Amino acid sequence: MQVHVVSHPEVEVDPAVPVPQWGLSEAGLARLERLLDLPWVRSASFVASSAERKALQTAQAVAGVSGRAVHVDDELGENDRSATGFVPPSRFEALADAFFAEPERSVRGWETAAVAQQRVVRAVDRVLARAAAVPGAPGDGGIVIATHGGVGTLLLCALRGVAIDRRLDQPGQGSWYCFDSETRHVPHGWRRF
Repeated sequence: MQVHVVSHPEVEVDPAVPVPQWGLSEAGLARLERLLDLPWVRSASFVASSAERKALQTAQAVAGVSGRAVHVDDELGENDRSATGFVPPSRFEALADAFFAEPERSVRGWETAAVAQQRVVRAVDRVLARAAAVPGAPGDGGIVIATHGGVGTLLLCALRGVAIDRRLDQPGQGSWYCFDSETRHVPHGWRRF
């Protein structure tokens, strides 16, 4: 069974709104239309999502074209960065670099990359078990997990059995890769949609 890991597309950044409540921007909604044109999206038999609004919007769109319900798992959420709240993009990139570069160290109070990776792997294992338990799913259509770039990167490193490394990060918001649910083989890295 193919599992497609999808990062939400571009978001509307609003420093006055908590990051988990950010929604998709106009550019993100336009990119989302490209995702919905992919054949594996339309045939998805199981859709899972982070509880964060931007990922939920992505999952709900997939569910809308595949006719499936969205199964939410809080542990598919981005690494906990509540210690800093909103960080301007120029400063955020430096913090994200440090997050990936030193996985065992907390960057300014953030959840560590190592802890986040363990959480995400557990969540994905749970999603796969839930999909197998749903009558008629996963079937032939595969599983779609709508989440975040950092989450997908941590999972990709775990699936490939390599150290956490930002060089495996998504090329931009609104990207995807897939893996086999049984073998955990990843045939390719991130691709934009």
